[in-house]
Amino acid sequence: MDLTLLQQNKQLPSLIKKTLAPCANDFARKWQDIRHSNNACQPRQQTAGVLLLLCQRADCTSEPGGWVLQLIKRSSRVSQAGDISCPGGMLHPLIDWAFSLLFIRRGFLPCLPLSVGSARDVAAAERKKTISLFLANALRESWEELHLNPLHVSLLGSLPTYSLHLFRRTIFPLVAITRSDWTPIPNPEVDKIIEIPLTSFFRKDSYGRYMIEASETLPTTDQGPWEFPCLIHEDDDGEEILWGATFYITMNFLGIVFDFQLPDLHARRIRNKTLNLDYLSGNR
Repeated sequence: MDLTLLQQNKQLPSLIKKTLAPCANDFARKWQDIRHSNNACQPRQQTAGVLLLLCQRADCTSEPGGWVLQLIKRSSRVSQAGDISCPGGMLHPLIDWAFSLLFIRRGFLPCLPLSVGSARDVAAAERKKTISLFLANALRESWEELHLNPLHVSLLGSLPTYSLHLFRRTIFPLVAITRSDWTPIPNPEVDKIIEIPLTSFFRKDSYGRYMIEASETLPTTDQGPWEFPCLIHEDDDGEEILWGATFYITMNFLGIVFDFQLPDLHARRIRNKTLNLDYLSGNR
């Protein structure tokens, strides 16, 4: 990829909006399927809105454009402790629906095109409502986790939803940009903020293979090991491993916007992790 694209600071947000526009249909379809399933007395499916948060750091002068992804490392108080995640969390339908009405009435969302014909108009309106709902969800949770001011966030679009394997949960990811001068204030559910330069994702040597196995305390019939692709990020505290749902969401973003393909991992570095029972529940 030509990384000079990342230096086109004014054009990049417009490019992201344009390439993500077709993904808006996925939110409404998936949300409708989940509501239908939950109303049919099947095992309840949970939902969560998250932000894939881009920020342009003025002090990141060694990177083209200074763009970073702002992620969180989950603390031991919550499930999936130690994992790197997008800011966001579980949907609270009543609270988040009331919050979402502000976005619709005040034109907070990017314009979603309406086609000629009542059926298409209804579908477009449903897309807008669903995106508003999960944007409200993700912003409320990001305020609680990081004290991120919703007024300092600009929505660029949505990504395809992702369903977790260990949890009955579907993630609704939204791509957004925040102001470069904001200072995160993590709550006890967040161990620390992790900023990964966007250019790191385009370097083949950033990637590795993550070998995951379950301890005897974890209730599963398959102890592993399971192999996952991962990104190995170096910061002041050592190595941080991006894998799982957040890795998949990020790869979707890079593939859709930049046509990026994951490199061959056959000869890449290997890292190992053992999952214990508190991985599912946390140590509250």
